[in-house]
Amino acid sequence: MLKEALQYIVGLRAPEIKEINGQTYSDKELSRISYNPKADSLHVSTLTSLVDYLHSGTDTLAEKMIAHIVSPTTVVLISMLDSERQREKMVTVSAEVPSFQYGRYMGHEEFLIALQSKFVPNCDRELLLKFAGTVENGTIAQYGDDGVTQKATVKTGIASKGDAVVPNPVKLCPYRTFIEVEQPESAFIFRMRQDNCSGVECAIFEADGGAWKNAAMKAIKEYLELKLQDIPGLTIIS
Repeated sequence: MLKEALQYIVGLRAPEIKEINGQTYSDKELSRISYNPKADSLHVSTLTSLVDYLHSGTDTLAEKMIAHIVSPTTVVLISMLDSERQREKMVTVSAEVPSFQYGRYMGHEEFLIALQSKFVPNCDRELLLKFAGTVENGTIAQYGDDGVTQKATVKTGIASKGDAVVPNPVKLCPYRTFIEVEQPESAFIFRMRQDNCSGVECAIFEADGGAWKNAAMKAIKEYLELKLQDIPGLTIIS
């Protein structure tokens, strides 16, 4: 306790400032006191909200602003550097997108529902729906997968229910970015298996190396440049 008391007493004394060889030194660590309040960021979920906010003129903004496209689901509106080299974050836009676990096998019915509700309709989505829709637990008579295409012959009793062929990879458009822009199409690997406990399971695996993110951010940038071209002093970066 004596050591702590002595340190406290020493800390109370004023710092000693010295100049040595033209450089200024202090025998105590100093912290600069600054009063530079910043506004709380406004949180919205659509690009339309950001466009409406900037057109409304509700708040006084800095002379120059930056709309930074951080990711396919996040855009922030920030100010230029102020006199203290700080920026103010005015708006944060976070897209609300449905969740889907890529690379995880799920039940046949759950997969079909997710495919219809969380993906934009296109030709390959219809192929997957047809392929997976022919399958029921215990009804697969033949199943082939050569790594490029998959084919299943499904029978119920003595009647064949039908064949379906799906190429790999498939091109799908999940809802993964803001609804105001076109959802990027990318490649996926489709797999199906028959589990002894849970029955037929399906999964899709991402196969484009994340290239869809660049496409989505490019689409967001083009959308904002079109909608905000009349806002002076605004720079849009991604």
